[in-house]
Formats: sequence, structure tokens, C-alpha cells
Amino acid sequence: MVSSEPSEKLRILLMPFFVTSHIGPFTDLAVGLAVAGAGVVDPTIAVTPANVAVVRSALDRHGPEACSLVKIATYPFPRVDGLAPGVENLSAAGIDAWRIDAAAVDEALTRPAQEALIRERRPDAVVTDVHFFWNSAVAAELGVPCVAFSGIGPFTALTMGRLTDAVVANGDGSEPESSQSQEVVLRGFPWPEIRIPVTEMPEFLRCRSGELNPCVEALGRCFGQVMNTFFELERPFCELLVREGRAKRAYFVAPLYPPPPPPAGVKEPCIGWLGFKPSCSVVYVCFGTYAAVSADQLRELALGLEASGKPFLWAVRADGWAPPEGWEERVGDRGMLVRGWAPQTTILAQPAVGAFLTHCGASSVLETVAAGVPMLTWPLVFDQFIGERLVTEVLGIGERVWDGPRSTRYEEREVVPAEAVARAVARFLEPGGAGEAGRGRARELAAKARAAVAEGGSSYCDLRRLVDDLVEAKIRGRE
Repeated sequence: MVSSEPSEKLRILLMPFFVTSHIGPFTDLAVGLAVAGAGVVDPTIAVTPANVAVVRSALDRHGPEACSLVKIATYPFPRVDGLAPGVENLSAAGIDAWRIDAAAVDEALTRPAQEALIRERRPDAVVTDVHFFWNSAVAAELGVPCVAFSGIGPFTALTMGRLTDAVVANGDGSEPESSQSQEVVLRGFPWPEIRIPVTEMPEFLRCRSGELNPCVEALGRCFGQVMNTFFELERPFCELLVREGRAKRAYFVAPLYPPPPPPAGVKEPCIGWLGFKPSCSVVYVCFGTYAAVSADQLRELALGLEASGKPFLWAVRADGWAPPEGWEERVGDRGMLVRGWAPQTTILAQPAVGAFLTHCGASSVLETVAAGVPMLTWPLVFDQFIGERLVTEVLGIGERVWDGPRSTRYEEREVVPAEAVARAVARFLEPGGAGEAGRGRARELAAKARAAVAEGGSSYCDLRRLVDDLVEAKIRGRE
């Protein structure tokens, strides 16, 4: 148990990647640590100046008391050619997102400011995003533990680890000829083999030269690894991660975000609109905070949603895009567009939502599972194609929108036609269809998620074990 009267608080510095989908979970973890170690833990989130607002927005979800539990520290964003001043988040960078991504993982650019902040603050522990692999070395020099926080779960982590091993074994990292038809077959899972086309592998694996990823090496140096999942969701993969020694210590702590407020406390028009729709009748559509979708694809998606005949709520993040002429009039009250940010956890909790058409980002998958909603999957980048397999092949709570050729590279993507969208949505939401079966399984998982964070649950205990372990490490460091 955490000591209730330590001589001083355990100061933890948390450093997330420059993207909203990472900053949010890091902020949730900071609040979770403060609550789990009440009176013991003093957490600080470290971000660049333009990302402070993202942290504050995430804190607001936990209520006014959260702002008193978590501090915010800033360090300068690296100078990046071609990037406008003040653009420091992948979610706000548009076509320049690649510049932020490249700068963030460039040790020469990003490490100096982060290292300076760590040395200035001299925390008792560092919680780092896995992208910032150098922070484990900095923490080691200071003699404090470094914990890696991964937004992905063990299924995705193990899959990427095996893909990395396959690339390293290949030597030159080159893609096979006719790579659209080539795939990597992964075995040795507590599950039937996983097949992943080369075009659906994370981009960093498709272009590597065969050397070991420095992030993998850094994970081996870390005190432990925190994962944004709960044990009951990925039990065989959680066990395998520990058994294979992929982490010295593993903590599965999700879901960390607070339950959504009741509808009466929400002023967003989309929540009121959902309140007038029949139970499980609406498909919610959102592709996350940063992956680009072409104007042609948005047009086909709009026409497909129209042709499906099903009610839909669509969160669109595409500046300047407008639906086809006459589309809004034809759709009428059956559909609703939300421009920009949408209160996703609150939307998913509404009884009217019968399915989520999602890009399979790790946070979105977790939020959807916790809400007990089945998924229509449409991955776009990075690990999302792996997350899709967790949803469809392992958990059985979703179906693909499109079975045609797909790619993690924007320039290789084929436009999914409106007919395919309409067919997938209509079939998934029809009574007795795949969506109904998936909903039953998703609701069982949602009950397990609630149990995991309740007192004595797996995530509840793991979060407290993490605090205990870091307190013990601090005490040992003084001896």
C-alpha cells in the first residue's frame, strides 16, 4: 500500500508526444496517479506552449478539482523549417503534420529542451511517451526511474514487435515486389495467425533499413511500461507481454478518463439531436484528430451515408470542405454534421448510437469498448490497421467497411466508393445483423471495463501498484 505520510511527495514528470490523442491520455494518467496516490503523488505534465490548451481541456473533463491535482510545465518546441510559429500539434498541423512528426522523434532537435527541463525539475520519476526514447537515458543519468506510457495495448505492441523482428530479419527493410499483394504472417500468438499486408504495416517499418528501432531498445531500459488498456480486454496478450519480458514491469490501467456527464449537463446540439433518435439507430462517424482524408473520399463517404438510409452523426475535421450540392437538404434531419471537435465519450454513451465508424485509433477503440458500442472499421495510418484486427478478429465487436486494397500511405489509398459505404452501414445496423451481435459482446466488455476501474478491480490495483513501486524506488534511491 502507498504510504500515507511520506516525508515529501513523489514528484512525477509526464512528457507526451505532440498530438492530442497522446496528450489526452497522458493527462488522464496524471489525474489517475494523483487520485491513486492521494496526498503522495505530485504530477506535472510537460508540453510545449501551444499544447497547454490541450492539457487544460483534458483536465476539464475531470472536473474543477483536477486542475489543482496536476501542474503544467512548458519547454520550447524545436525550430522546424516550413512550420508556422505556434503550430506544435499533429492534430492542428494539416498538411504539415509530417514536419512535426519528423521533428518530434529527431533526437538532435527535441532532446535538448526536454533534457534541460528534466534536469531543472529533477523529478522522482519520469513518465515518457515511447517516441521520446532518449528520456530513459536522461532519467538513468539522474538515477530516477523512467516509465514508458504507451497509448496502444499489448496486442498492438506485440504485433509491432513481431513486425519489427521480421523487418530486421529481412536485413535491408525493402518491400517485396508487388507489395500490394504481399503480406506478413505472424504466428506465436495466443490466437490464430495474424496476416498483415505490407501496405498496411506502420510507415516507420515500411521504410526502415533493418536496424533495431531505438524505441525498442529504450523500452528495455525503462523501469516499466504503462499501457492504456485493461487486463480483461486483452488478457492473453497482457500475459504474453509479461512472459516474453517485453517490459520489466507492466501496468494495465485503463480506462482512465471520467464517465461522461449526463445529457442534461451537456449543451452541444448533437447531444440534443441524438436524444430524439431511436435506440441503437445512429452511426457515429469520426476519423480522429490528425489523419488526412481526401476531398474525393469525403464526398463518397457523404453520398454513402446518404444512400445507407440510416441516421448518422458525422464529426468532420476538414477545413474548407463542403458536402455535395443539395446533400444537406436531401439528408435533412436524418443526418447531422459536427465541424471540428465533438464530445466523443458523451456521444458514445448516448442510447441512440448503434455503431461507431472509426479509424481505429487506440483511444477511440478503448472509448468505444467502454461504451459498449460495436464498430465499423476504416483505419488510415500507423498502428490503426493493427488495432482493427483486435476489434474484428480478436474481440469480434466490429466489421470492416471496405475489403479492397488499403495503405498506410496517403498517396497509395484507393477511394472507397459510396456504394461500399452505404452497403456496410445498412447491413451493420439492420436488426439481427452483425452490429447487433457485436453490440452484445461489446456490452460485456463495457461491464468488464467498469469493473476494472472499480475499487479492487485490475486497473484500480495496477495504478496503485505503479504508485507503490515508484515510491519504493524513491526510498531505495536514498539508501
